[in-house]
Amino acid sequence: MMRRPRRNQSPALKAKVALAAIRGDQTLAELAQPFDVHPNQITPWKAQLLAGMPDVFEGAGKQAAAPSVMSPRCMRKSGTGPWRMIF
Repeated sequence: MMRRPRRNQSPALKAKVALAAIRGDQTLAELAQPFDVHPNQITPWKAQLLAGMPDVFEGAGKQAAAPSVMSPRCMRKSGTGPWRMIF
């Protein structure tokens, strides 16, 4: 009996399978068959997805609160650089 070579699944496939597992419409065995993965792989992917979900929403707030960075050329045009003389 010949063994199948070890495969590394893409993060996109793992997310798709884990999301389907969270929905709970199918058993792990039913879910594993169309994606061609072992049912024992799905449980850790599901746990990893659930653990990382708060970070998805946390990142959006940080991006909105980050100050905008203007290039020196842009600052010169808008008059908001350190070379602006205030009397």
